[in-house]
Amino acid sequence: MDVRKSLSAGTCATLLAACAGMGGPGGSTPQLVAAKPGMLQVCSDLVEKAAFPGALYTQVTAVPAGKVPVGNASVDAPAHCLVQGRMHERVSAVDGNRYAIGFEMRLPVDWNGRFFYQANGGLDGVVIPAMGGIGGGGPARTALQMGFAVISSDAGHAGSLGPRFGIDPQARLDYGYNAVAQLTPMAKNLIAKAYGRGPDRSYIGGCSNGGRHAMVAAARSARDYDGVLAGDPGYNLPRAAVAQLYGAQQYAKVANVTAGQPDLQSAFTPAEMNFVAQRVLARCDALDGLADGIVSDVKACKTQFDVERDVPACTGARDGQCLTSAQKTVLANVFAGARNSAGKPIYNSFPFDAGISGSNWREWKFVSPPTRDAGAVGFIFATPPMADRPGGLAFALGFDMDKDAPAIEATDPVYRESAMSFMPPPDASNLSTLRNRGAKMIVYHGTSDPVFSSDDTAAWYERLQGANGGDASSFARYFPVPGMNHCAGGPATDQFDMLTALVSWVEQGQAPERVTASARGPGTPAVNTEVPADWSPSRTRPLCPYPQVAVYTGGDAESAASFACRARTP
Repeated sequence: MDVRKSLSAGTCATLLAACAGMGGPGGSTPQLVAAKPGMLQVCSDLVEKAAFPGALYTQVTAVPAGKVPVGNASVDAPAHCLVQGRMHERVSAVDGNRYAIGFEMRLPVDWNGRFFYQANGGLDGVVIPAMGGIGGGGPARTALQMGFAVISSDAGHAGSLGPRFGIDPQARLDYGYNAVAQLTPMAKNLIAKAYGRGPDRSYIGGCSNGGRHAMVAAARSARDYDGVLAGDPGYNLPRAAVAQLYGAQQYAKVANVTAGQPDLQSAFTPAEMNFVAQRVLARCDALDGLADGIVSDVKACKTQFDVERDVPACTGARDGQCLTSAQKTVLANVFAGARNSAGKPIYNSFPFDAGISGSNWREWKFVSPPTRDAGAVGFIFATPPMADRPGGLAFALGFDMDKDAPAIEATDPVYRESAMSFMPPPDASNLSTLRNRGAKMIVYHGTSDPVFSSDDTAAWYERLQGANGGDASSFARYFPVPGMNHCAGGPATDQFDMLTALVSWVEQGQAPERVTASARGPGTPAVNTEVPADWSPSRTRPLCPYPQVAVYTGGDAESAASFACRARTP
């Protein structure tokens, strides 16, 4: 490959500024110096030059600038070196399957001096092209386009196994945290050999399970990453999955029975959930000073909206303009959070918000429990795996919140780490190592997320604040996204660029006081079909760092400039 020479080592050396303070609770933190750009030096010779213990490089290819297929679409990419391979290939002594940590890296010819770990979502299992998705609905650009060297991974198992990879104890750990731990030094070695020096600054980001990966890295790999971007993080994923089964059991109480099984989708029709969403807006929309279809202050809405009081009761047939008494009870139970028969909480509550009317909300609440969640709990999170039980809806409805739920915290001689050990970040409110290095963390979460609760994320951030003298904003900030469903969509301004804000904070000391988000209405790229018709297609709003909320100050109701981020009013 014909590549240009790199900048001199002297101009590209990694620099670390002197500490501005000790980085303790409530104090200042060190300021990291910005990354320096460089040029790709080596591509075809990387197999020999970048040898690393346990790593096998299966393909190294020079890729010209152009389109790269990503799912059913294609994404523009700059000229880069594509490296594919796997680490720690093995055959399981438990289930006999072959495992390895699959990966690919894309190393741009014009490099910005930074490394980005693209943490993928769901059950992983597939090496998604390492383009560096930066979060937000329909992002306008990728980390690779911005000049980052990007890695993507399958987290240590093949998607063809589905959740059954959880039968192998090591595959559980790779999925939980070990894949990131193994791939990070390998990736940095590859970068060093490709560019003649290692990355000046390293970032990790993702949404959903990718957000969980990022939060875990903030705790377990704090010395390896300077910036952490966690979207809609399922950091309590085992508990959230059990909560999904709890939800299925609740919906079954009011669902129609077809062929001997409850049809969960019939528990609440789209018209009924849209009606509930409108009742939420009637009580909570104007709390920020403007009735605009957005509930900016979901915390205040908790005291303003009550499903029993504010949703009319059906006096006759269900017609989409009322709920039965039984439906109200079920909905209140689900939003209050999963619990066992003694009332002990299993997972956090969910806020009522306008996005409960959306298709993404329905998909996660009604379709996911017997598919994604039953398999994840049964094979990955339970110790020992519940492989001998019927799967699907039967598993979801038969799961005992008293006897079975504790399995996510259990261990045995084969599975020596429980799901609540290998999945969440350990001691999640203690990020002192990250803080004291001068690293920074941004978390965002859609307040209409149907599977991972933004209440859970807010509770985590409040604990983090408490562990840092009541203020963690010098190194970590949480941005709720009103109306947004799981990682994108819903009646929301869901398009935003948190990665640029994070880089500016890490490398320039510019803390994000607000991040502007846009709607994706008709005529915009990557249209969000759930943007209300009475909004400007390109409406903007500020996303505010928790606990601040966006408050209308006057002017154009479609512009973020007409809103200020202010402390909540009690």
